[in-house]
Amino acid sequence: MKCPFCGKEDTKVIDTRAMEDNTVIRRRRFCEGCGERFTTYEKPDTIPLTVVKSDNTRENFNREKLIRGVLISCSKRPVSREDVEALVNDIENDIMNSSKKEIESKAIGEMVMKRLKELDEVAYVRFASVYRQFTDVDSFMKELGKLLKDKK
Repeated sequence: MKCPFCGKEDTKVIDTRAMEDNTVIRRRRFCEGCGERFTTYEKPDTIPLTVVKSDNTRENFNREKLIRGVLISCSKRPVSREDVEALVNDIENDIMNSSKKEIESKAIGEMVMKRLKELDEVAYVRFASVYRQFTDVDSFMKELGKLLKDKK
């Protein structure tokens, strides 16, 4: 495995753990070249999932794109990268376990919103504002009203 810090290929596995119901293996690695440590994840290669977008175009499911979107929503919030990874892992597992070959982007967005609502309400509202394409303050206030109503 190539070191992401110095690029050398001389790395050692120092710890291995199974994660997510033994579907992913997490490995801590040590670079003999620069002394840095980093983490890698291994999981089985599956048939690519197709995401059907709102304009009916199709693209392959992109885990990194989903992580980026959630990270932006969680920016400057007390949500760790591990929390975001866990949220995305949970969504990805649900999608892959559904045995569907295609999923609508709308369904993925709803899954993200449901989990973000539980994780961090501010991140939820941020994500909802982009996902639901709030066009004015009234739309924003309606979503906040729903959030407050659900808390009671």
